Amino acid sequence: MDKTRQVRLFNKQAVQYKTRKEGAALRSWRQKLLRHATGEVLELAVGAGANFPYYPDGIKLTATDFSPDMLKHAREAAAGYSLDATFILADIEELDFPDHSFDTIVSSLSFCSYEHPLHVMQKIKRWCKPDGHILLMEHGISSNRVVSIGQRVLNPLLLRTIGCHHTRNIPDIVRQSGMFIERSESHMLNMVHLLWVKPEK
Repeated sequence: MDKTRQVRLFNKQAVQYKTRKEGAALRSWRQKLLRHATGEVLELAVGAGANFPYYPDGIKLTATDFSPDMLKHAREAAAGYSLDATFILADIEELDFPDHSFDTIVSSLSFCSYEHPLHVMQKIKRWCKPDGHILLMEHGISSNRVVSIGQRVLNPLLLRTIGCHHTRNIPDIVRQSGMFIERSESHMLNMVHLLWVKPEK
């Protein structure tokens, strides 16, 4: 998908991201994952700041997004929490940081939107400190055959309307990047994955 069009799609959804009420399961998954964030934290595709309530005290957050409207809502949301946060308007596929810049790297429901997800995974491996950790909550293709067929059928429509792929195998992409999955949980017929990842074994 053309990147300019994708940014427009996410700009249109920014108010929905800001105002929607998440279910108990999603809130629980965010809390379970993000309590492990420490030190210098990079969050990819911060959206409207849904993760902000779950970060521990004392972290220093760098939050990125390619959607100006999403980033605007994230800045507003951060004002309600005691977050030491810096915001960067940029496409993570084009952005770069020095090697080993971050203690923790966080992505929640963002790897569906990248044109080259393996490339992004390899970048965050490089950006993370060797003893740091990468915290992922991502969705993708189900292990249920019937559900996965439906996902494949609907994927072109969902990509056009909300800018999101629904057929990616996120654990496989992590492994292809050379990183090590230290702990994992799968939910909703293996469509949602919580992954605690180390940049190296």
